[in-house]
Amino acid sequence: MDSKKIRKKWTSRDVTLLVMAGLSVVFLLIFAYAPMFGVLLAFKDGDYKLNLLGAITDAPWCGFDNFKAFLLDPNFADAIVNTICLNLIMLVINFPAPILFALLINEVRSARYKKTVQTITNFPHFISWVIFGGLVIALTDMSTGIFNPIMNALGLSSEENPVNLQGAEYFWATVIITSLIKGVGWGSIVYIAAISGLDADMYEAAELDGANRLQKAIYITLPGIAPTITVFLLLSISGMLSNSFDQFYILQNSLNLSRSEVLTTYIYKTGLSQRRYSYASALGLFNSVVSVVLLILSNFISKRATGRGIF
Repeated sequence: MDSKKIRKKWTSRDVTLLVMAGLSVVFLLIFAYAPMFGVLLAFKDGDYKLNLLGAITDAPWCGFDNFKAFLLDPNFADAIVNTICLNLIMLVINFPAPILFALLINEVRSARYKKTVQTITNFPHFISWVIFGGLVIALTDMSTGIFNPIMNALGLSSEENPVNLQGAEYFWATVIITSLIKGVGWGSIVYIAAISGLDADMYEAAELDGANRLQKAIYITLPGIAPTITVFLLLSISGMLSNSFDQFYILQNSLNLSRSEVLTTYIYKTGLSQRRYSYASALGLFNSVVSVVLLILSNFISKRATGRGIF
């Protein structure tokens, strides 16, 4: 017998997989790693420059001046407070919602009804925030929207004193509700898939022991999908300084700006609208560094507390 290893011949399937993996690497190099060169702009005086590439290479170094500038900016303080407070509320309300929805869907016995509900709840995810936000703005309009007449009928407002649902005091509630409508169905897909992979024998054994549906959900389903929940929880914590730019920018107006200005919209406005490129680059770098720190810290705590983590 020949001691040399027989090399496996490449098949067309192997070539296809290699090409697909290679394209993914190229995509990451172009859109993830190449833009990191622009991080240099955060440490340079490149604001208001006409040539961005020239600003990255030729602008004078200014050290941490851009970081000092946004840390002392009261507008940044307002944006970071809105971002953190709103994300904490959404972590408490919006994060468990897809999990609860998946648990409820799992208890539905009719396959047709289950598919119908999943289709209806998944559909809003495929509508862009431009269209979905436009619908929200039209429905909540103080004079032509449908909600004020409903509130008038319920005695919550009057024709003389209509409620401005697009004002600052209602903005956080609008963001949370619209996020739930748009994201619960789509967010539950991963949890439903995780539940479907659980051993059916455990449910049969629990049923023989007299466990009801709630007990099976608490003692079998939730522990079974705990690793999946942990991963998404850690990713949510790491994104505490991130928001959906489309959602906030579409729903934002001059009346609710005090509650709707978050870090993503603030970076966009200062970076592109005001052409403060170095300032916005410093903000973006700050956001990324904090996200990485939160991910590492939350992963460390999770590993110590539950033995589960992303890495």
